[in-house]
Amino acid sequence: MAQSPTTRRFTFLLLDRFTMLPFAAALDSLRLANKMAGTRLYDWRLIGPQGDFAACSNGSQIRLDGGLGDDIAVTRDEVVIVCGGDDITAQASRPVLAWLRRQARTGAVLGAVCTGAHILARAGLLDGRRATIHWENHDSFSETFPEVQLHRQVFVDDGSRLTAGGGTSSIDMMLHRIGQTHGPDLASQIADQMLHTAIRTGRDHQRLSITTRIGIRHPRLAAVVARIEANLESPVSPSQLAEDAGMSTRQLERLFMRYLNRSPKRYYLEARLGRARQLLLNTDLPLIEIAIACGFSSSSHFSKCYRDRYGTSPYRERGVQKAAAVVALPVRTDTVLALAS
Repeated sequence: MAQSPTTRRFTFLLLDRFTMLPFAAALDSLRLANKMAGTRLYDWRLIGPQGDFAACSNGSQIRLDGGLGDDIAVTRDEVVIVCGGDDITAQASRPVLAWLRRQARTGAVLGAVCTGAHILARAGLLDGRRATIHWENHDSFSETFPEVQLHRQVFVDDGSRLTAGGGTSSIDMMLHRIGQTHGPDLASQIADQMLHTAIRTGRDHQRLSITTRIGIRHPRLAAVVARIEANLESPVSPSQLAEDAGMSTRQLERLFMRYLNRSPKRYYLEARLGRARQLLLNTDLPLIEIAIACGFSSSSHFSKCYRDRYGTSPYRERGVQKAAAVVALPVRTDTVLALAS
């Protein structure tokens, strides 16, 4: 395939245990752009901290084009995409952060998919900027990086910073970028090839609607659940929830038991503990700060509720998770992928 005189390059930084789907979706968007256009509009290269291979969270390996120490030059016309995944806090090494800061000084566009936004934020490259991250990491990210304007959209384009939440959101981010440069017709052709029937914009939210998630189309129940999810740090009493929803406390209890098989109080507690677990596993916040952020008045009360819910203490759960992170990820020797540009 002939190279276009205006070929643009993407550099993908694959961190250890990166998530395959958002990376593959982003890369294949570029491949299909070249195929649909009949010329090489885009070029790409894969780099990582190790330099030879990058281990994916599913156990596969990707052969890299180079490492951070290989004197790889990035120009101001280039886009660098940080691909994150599991145990992202452990990937914020000094060499990775220093390399990204150097690329920012060149004027290159910096992007991230899945949890890669955590690395950009740790490097100070999202301060005062709009960004997004996978919804599962949203609460822990906002607690750790309050200076970042975090949004719950599928992707966020903040000029020289691009972030996508993960999964198939990488497709939407890349189609947005391709459409800006080469027009919406090419973006639509790529979407058709991917069977991506609806191109989402930067205004679309990541998660399904509450009614879809809980599997119930009951507007008043959905409104109460939304109120609960928005007030995990400062819980609202069941009586106040009922009053604001225009029903009695008894009516609210019957509604929850009928559709969700638990009381409002129990549902609220489980929602708070779910958020606490995300903070516990994805941040280094002290237990007391996690407890307060999830509406518990003391660490002892938090620990008791956590143990009742998950069968282990918060302290032990965090210790087990950290111990697992230092164990080498078993690699499937039959799945070594070489992606040629």
